[in-house]
Amino acid sequence: MADLPTLLRASLDPASRKQAEQNLNALSTQKGFLTHLLALVLQQSQDLPVRLAGGVYLKNIAKLRWEEDVQPLAEDDKAALRSQLVPAMLALSNPADKAVRAQIAESVALIAELDFPDKWNDLIDQLVSSLSLTDYNVNVGVLETAHSIFKQWRAQVRSDKLFTEINLVLEKFVTPFLQLFKRTAELLTNPASAPSVTTPASNYALVAQAMVLLTEIFYDLTCHDLPPAIEDSYDQFFGPAGLFHGFMAWDPAELKGDLWIKLYPEQLQRSPAVPTIVQNVWSLIGSNKLPGIADDALVSQSLRFISTAIRTGYYKELFSSRDTISTLVQGVVIPNVSLRELDVEQFEDDPLEFIRLDLSLSAAGTDLATRRHAAADVLQALVGSGFEADTTEIVGNWVNTGLSQYNANKQENWKAKDSAIFLLTAIATRGSTTQHGVTSTNALVDVVKFFSEHVYQDLQDTSESVHAILQVDAIRFLYAFRNQLTKEQLLSVLPLLAQHLRSRNYVTYTYAAITIERVLCIKQKNQLLFSQADIHDSAAQLLDALLSKVEAGGTPEKVAENDHLMKCVMRVILTARQTLIPLHQQILARLVAILGVISKNPSNPNFDQYIFESISGLMRFVVEGSPATLSTFERTLFGPFTVIIQQDIDQYVPYVFQVLAQMLELHSNDVPAEYRSLLPFLLTPAVWQQKGSIPGLVKLLKAFIARDAAQMVASGQMASILAVVQQRLIPSKVNDAWGFELLQSVVLHVKPNDLQQQYLRPIIMTLRFLLYIFAVNVEGLSPDMLISTVEGIQPQLWSQILTNFVIPQAPKVPHRDRKLAVVGMIRLLCQSKLMVEEPSVRSWPAAFNALRKLFSEPQHLTKGAEEEGSTGTTEIDYEEQTAGYQAAYSRLAASATKEVDVVAYVPNPQEFLQSQLQALAQHSGQDRVSSLLAAGGGPIF
Repeated sequence: MADLPTLLRASLDPASRKQAEQNLNALSTQKGFLTHLLALVLQQSQDLPVRLAGGVYLKNIAKLRWEEDVQPLAEDDKAALRSQLVPAMLALSNPADKAVRAQIAESVALIAELDFPDKWNDLIDQLVSSLSLTDYNVNVGVLETAHSIFKQWRAQVRSDKLFTEINLVLEKFVTPFLQLFKRTAELLTNPASAPSVTTPASNYALVAQAMVLLTEIFYDLTCHDLPPAIEDSYDQFFGPAGLFHGFMAWDPAELKGDLWIKLYPEQLQRSPAVPTIVQNVWSLIGSNKLPGIADDALVSQSLRFISTAIRTGYYKELFSSRDTISTLVQGVVIPNVSLRELDVEQFEDDPLEFIRLDLSLSAAGTDLATRRHAAADVLQALVGSGFEADTTEIVGNWVNTGLSQYNANKQENWKAKDSAIFLLTAIATRGSTTQHGVTSTNALVDVVKFFSEHVYQDLQDTSESVHAILQVDAIRFLYAFRNQLTKEQLLSVLPLLAQHLRSRNYVTYTYAAITIERVLCIKQKNQLLFSQADIHDSAAQLLDALLSKVEAGGTPEKVAENDHLMKCVMRVILTARQTLIPLHQQILARLVAILGVISKNPSNPNFDQYIFESISGLMRFVVEGSPATLSTFERTLFGPFTVIIQQDIDQYVPYVFQVLAQMLELHSNDVPAEYRSLLPFLLTPAVWQQKGSIPGLVKLLKAFIARDAAQMVASGQMASILAVVQQRLIPSKVNDAWGFELLQSVVLHVKPNDLQQQYLRPIIMTLRFLLYIFAVNVEGLSPDMLISTVEGIQPQLWSQILTNFVIPQAPKVPHRDRKLAVVGMIRLLCQSKLMVEEPSVRSWPAAFNALRKLFSEPQHLTKGAEEEGSTGTTEIDYEEQTAGYQAAYSRLAASATKEVDVVAYVPNPQEFLQSQLQALAQHSGQDRVSSLLAAGGGPIF
């Protein structure tokens, strides 16, 4: 434990990080490690970076290992840590410890999500007893902890379990919470009432910070239902002299009033609360009174409040007059749509952040409303709430005014056109998604006409006489309204977008890449609109331009920073397919060179995903069109992949295993020597330590088993695979599914005789696996083989398993396994000789009745057309496949293969049952079968 500070410091240095993390992982298994780590985090004598690294490591343990099955944390160690976390938060109340406290607060939230209230029943008592009416350093720590726990409720589905937890919290927390809320509000609005608490200014800032947290918790506690204590205090919050009205003078951005409008309109109609707050908000932000960047969050949230009030429909009289709409547009919307100098500076100096904000995405990928987007949302709320005609006409006048100002002096008034295009986009959009762009438009706006008359000219210009922001506006307009243009129109503008990939302006070429990628992704009737024929002539130029921009980054961090470029590379490859066969060597070499640069310091997981998707997709389609090219991919990739594995670059190893599996799968029968030499390494325990590697390893081992099972049995490697399954995969709730995948591959490809003699007995462990073995159609593998194996373990054991396990549980299998269960039960009942002999025959009627229950939902016995189709381009969409990047494991969609359906030989389970019963009657006699059927409730059909 004495080495802990040294290891944490070493983990911050890229050169020593890997070894330090391995040593920390080994140290973390020692008894008392968790509390020792927390104690180090609290030591003021330690360097802040070391304490912060310790906080991050503790948070990661809570996130990744708190319920680990294979190397579980000791329960008494976890209990000791739980008892110390809230006191630790209080000990970190000093403002200088804010960053460290944030890590501990997140640890509390992560552990509480798993352990509260069952294993941490005194958590709320600890929090309540720590609240103070005078020490707001402590209060901020307590409230941050409480909010980190309670905010999880916002995204959860209503359930009895959830409400039990909320009610438990309310019982202990709501009364002291309301007392502190009112006390803090009094201090905030009347600081002279307690100068010892509110002075100096730093103390008053703490009171304000606590008020923000209290307001957040106010919403946490009301996000699913209105607690009686808060309902009883309604007038104190929303009455004419209510607290929330008083807060308008200092910070309405954190009030979450719009959420209350959505959730409890009937409560708010008891008083003129909303109209009064709308007027206050309007006065606060109208006429551009708050232009500074520090006020952006406040203004955006205020605009959001107005939008919500409009959308509810409860306050139509507030916005129904044309004059009101005109005043709202002029005083609130227009000032917040106009570009500020600081926006232009960000465009030039911090282009990636400009793009993130412009796309309404933060670096973390969550929704983020800028002033412009919040103002646009006000217009869209008006259009969608019955004020379409007036709003469109009023905004249309502003659009025309802006265009006129621009045409009068294009050099000076380019911002007027920028605002006009933004306003037109806002008023024309009725519905949109990040994935698909604008999905429905305002019928009163001709988007295509506006594009051709006012936008196309800027898209076409290459002379740099048009301001770069207007060119970005043109590209963004195309990006937004891509679904409103025909394929022919889109094909005509693709060359123009390709030209902009060569632009010297960062935002321009990035937006061009974003738009090309989304255009190539458009689907109609679930089919991609663009095929390889559509970009046959331009694919090479597109890839060259994109890769040149990536390569120009130089350092690993700069090369990987712009994942939009690599995402577009991926999309072009997946669209161009076999078109790239003549160029594949050059493209692959450039991708591998880029991979070599970024592997020195991996920094952008999205970029990592896209570059491996590009490599995988290129190989998939090129080898499909020209099988001889596989050797080129192997020669080019084996070297870099070996380095990645040897250096244990854990961000890339999961991808490497998937691509290696993809290459091996492209060998139809044999396993080349260079792959076979990998196998001993793949079966070492250390390789299976990293959770993110497990899916790729399973995929790779399945490829080995499918092609080399006999050799693996002969060499004893199959026994090593089963050891991995039994020791590492099956015991883990997270990884057991991967263990079953490997076992299924073993059953499919190992000879039944070897299976029965060496492997079957230790791997009979679950109902799903039993049914799988019964259902799979492998010559020599029969239900009786499995029954005999079970009986070999202990006489009469099969009858016990059948009666107490298979029969009651089979009807409960998940819907996705229903057909597998039906086929397995049919084969067990009709193909097993032992099932019609004593003692198993006594259970035959009950087993048949279980089969009847499985047939009661026939819709789950067939697959839809979309499931039957082979994995194709329509499935290779990063957003659809991964729903966001996961650090532990990100599946390569381009390397995916169609899952083997082991019961595909049974197209119609009903007909299969009839034919198998007939075969059983021929074997055992019709009278006997009829008697068994009668005892089982009669024929199913």
